[in-house]
Amino acid sequence: MGIEVVVEGLTKSFGRQVIWRDVSLTLPAGEVSVMLGPSGTGKTVFLKSLIGLLKPEQGRVLVDGVDMVNDSDHRIYAKRKLFGLMFQDGALFGSMNLFDNIAFPLREHTRKREPEIRRIVLERMDMVGLGGEEKKLPGQISGGMRKRAGLARALVMDPQIILCDEPDSGLDPVRTAYISQLLIDLNARIDATMLIVTHNLEIAATVPDNIGMLYRRDLVGFGPREVLLTSEEPAVEQFLRGAREGPIGMSEEKDAATLAAEQAAAQRIASGEGSAYEGSLATTLRRPEIVPQLRPSPGLPHRQGAIRHAARVDELLPTLPYAAQQAIFTDRASGSAAEPRANGTNGTNGTGRTGRTDQAGGRA
Repeated sequence: MGIEVVVEGLTKSFGRQVIWRDVSLTLPAGEVSVMLGPSGTGKTVFLKSLIGLLKPEQGRVLVDGVDMVNDSDHRIYAKRKLFGLMFQDGALFGSMNLFDNIAFPLREHTRKREPEIRRIVLERMDMVGLGGEEKKLPGQISGGMRKRAGLARALVMDPQIILCDEPDSGLDPVRTAYISQLLIDLNARIDATMLIVTHNLEIAATVPDNIGMLYRRDLVGFGPREVLLTSEEPAVEQFLRGAREGPIGMSEEKDAATLAAEQAAAQRIASGEGSAYEGSLATTLRRPEIVPQLRPSPGLPHRQGAIRHAARVDELLPTLPYAAQQAIFTDRASGSAAEPRANGTNGTNGTGRTGRTDQAGGRA
């Protein structure tokens, strides 16, 4: 089972530039979480801060009793072995074949013998769909295969926390769909805590149990995915619609005059006086529909993290916004009544409705 990661009051700056400030959240053990945000909001910096590769100016990151920000380098280094990090570009050594790339952490940080290393590497390559490709060089394979090789390398040390930095970067929609399913399947297999940094809305809509978003140096929110996907906060709504209209601009945030002009245009559209161009924008740029969460591929076990997530959400349910509650009820009602519930039973989910409760707002 994965390990809980508790972030308290984290603030990071480079010189006078504040990247983000006072970020607090908890990555629940064994659950899959996504961190969204416009480009340049410090999502990758956040990942590196969790693992202790960058030092925030304030706050704590608690992992299994160790503060990854403030504890000694020796203690931080020991706990870093609990993490597996999938880099955005794969970070493979171009002169090494895939086998040696994936074996590198085992040779560098363990005393395992070569037969054991070979067994582990080939198992992880099979796990990510790269069986039989061990002799190829990174330059001989596709971008999607390089991503999977980077993921296999992140898995060889049996991590309990997996951090993925934009696993969709540079991939077409089909390969992104494959990566999304692969991440869910891995969570079902090893029950690791997972955090995925991305700005891909397809991943955000189908993969995580929890979603957060960084914007204007703050954490806009973090919690069950339905809360953010139904949020009426302007920056979140704009991001989810992929629209130009809203507070996010080319340099992350717009000035007051631009926002006022957009609001005036919106009022003209509402009164029927807007231009044809404004009207077409209003009708084509809509919030994406909340779709069921991905389930593990046939033959794999149910996600234990999803079952724990459902139990947590059942406790939170009365405190969630109405729109989020309705999204959770709708998705649960669409699930199979034969699948396991949070309480280990079938039938109603404790809210008086029929449907599964093995996780909030998602299929597992």
